[in-house]
Amino acid sequence: MSIITISRQMGSLGDEVARALSSKLGWDLITRDLLMERFFPDIRPDQRTRLGESAKFYLSEYKDGKTFKDTLSESLLSMSKETSAVLLGFGSQLLFSGSESAVHVRIVASDEVRLSRVQKQFHLSETAASELLASTDRKHKRFVSHVFGEDSTDVSLYHLVLNTSFMSVDECVAAILAAFREHELRVRISSETKSEGAIDHQTDRPVFKNASEAEFAKILDMYHIDWKYEPKTFPVEWDSEGNVTLAFSPDFYLTRFDTYLELTTMNQKYVTKKNRKLKKVKELYPGISIKIVYKKDFLELAERLKAFGSPDPGNEQEK
Repeated sequence: MSIITISRQMGSLGDEVARALSSKLGWDLITRDLLMERFFPDIRPDQRTRLGESAKFYLSEYKDGKTFKDTLSESLLSMSKETSAVLLGFGSQLLFSGSESAVHVRIVASDEVRLSRVQKQFHLSETAASELLASTDRKHKRFVSHVFGEDSTDVSLYHLVLNTSFMSVDECVAAILAAFREHELRVRISSETKSEGAIDHQTDRPVFKNASEAEFAKILDMYHIDWKYEPKTFPVEWDSEGNVTLAFSPDFYLTRFDTYLELTTMNQKYVTKKNRKLKKVKELYPGISIKIVYKKDFLELAERLKAFGSPDPGNEQEK
């Protein structure tokens, strides 16, 4: 089943987005209060109060040698195998951080917009609303930090960060649904191709751009030389706005020798172009070892390989 987690700032309309999203999908909306009722039915009043006041109390023992956090995590993971749900808050993005079926969303807004919303919602003065926002932000951040050792404001924890200073609740819901459906499709395709025995080129043998690269990889394998294919790109030119306009991606990296290799088996004009890029890389990235394998060198190596019965590398297109 699928999970969408919603992390939000106070005054960002995160609660409203979560409610609208769960309604649109027809999924359960799991909030902190519902968690307490569903997963801690026998909790004592004093424990409930402590959980509301202290993030560290989640790490204390609940029963059977398990902490409140352990019980919460196991209960939610078990629930997710049977039903899809929208989870609001309580560090759910960390509880499901390793799940392929989960999409994590962060809802934010500018301080000015949040202040205005909180003033209207609770009929507070600007000073009181500002203090409430600051206190709530600290508590949210402290909870995730104490319980999970992470920073809830770290955008790398989320698939999607939406700013309701510029987006309505409906726009946020539409964006989340679009991202979720694309994510779901990608996960399904990945699962199907793996089950059919297809190669995952990010972890297995790569797809080469031309026959010469494939032949060169065979040569390296023949000599038991460990290699990686195009593992890194070196930007070498930028425009006035800082956008990369020219970059160099060497064909092979020899891990044992900490050296990059670029094949150059085509005509002279392309050799000149590659040499220009190589010169820039050496200027901008001192200490990086990059070498060009010229046509003559490649053909000599290929001839050695042919003695082992491998096919002729054939003609190569310009890369």
